[in-house]
Parts: sequence; C-alpha cells; structure tokens
Amino acid sequence: MDRKHTSTLIVVGVSVLLSACRGNPTTTWSAAARSPDGRWIASARTDQYSGPGNAGLYTTVELRRTGGQKSPTEILLLDQQETGEITLTMNWLTPSHLEVAYTKHPSLEFQVVKCGGIDISVRDLSGSSK
Repeated sequence: MDRKHTSTLIVVGVSVLLSACRGNPTTTWSAAARSPDGRWIASARTDQYSGPGNAGLYTTVELRRTGGQKSPTEILLLDQQETGEITLTMNWLTPSHLEVAYTKHPSLEFQVVKCGGIDISVRDLSGSSK
C-alpha cells in the first residue's frame, strides 16, 4: 500500500471515531419534582453515551435547593446497559422525604440516603428479583 492510500485510511478512520463521539452524551429522558414546601427540586435524566469504549445508558437523579446555593447534588445513579430503558418516578412523601422508584432492575451504582436533611428512599418496583 502506498503512502497516499495509508494517509487516506488514517484520515477516514479518525473521522469515523470522532463522529461516533459527537454530541456525547444524548439526554433521552428527563423529569423534575418539587418538594411540597417548594424548597427542593429533584431532577432526573437518562443519558445515552456512544462510541468506542464508552457506550452506556445511565439515569442520574439530583437534588438541589430552590433558594441559596443552587448547585445540584447527585443522589442516585442507575446503570441500564443490561436492562435498557426503565420507568422512574420521584415522589415527595413529605417535605423532607423523597422516594425514587424504578422498574426493570437496573444496576444501582450510587445511592445517597440523606442529603441536606432530606431522607431519600429507593424502591425497585419490578416485582421479582434478578
């Protein structure tokens, strides 16, 4: 193979790899729920990652105050690579208790049980174990 063909193959290969990572991640779903007293917002989003070595489907739930410091705190991370899309709900049981429920047994990668005085409970609504 001559030098011209080798250069062309390298350029095409790099272009394909870079195009696979463009716009990464893509948010496929999002939702939010305000606490009954209006002081907190729980927000969730599902992000689809693509490309060589970093493909994945993850849902993140965050909690933030509506007043004062507004940077969110991650409270839950679900890995859905094996289960695919799930159904997730966020329900404020009281002004200081957030319940997050989901279906299809995703891998629970990270969970906070209390944040800023808010109790956080997590329920798998799938109805059967893996």
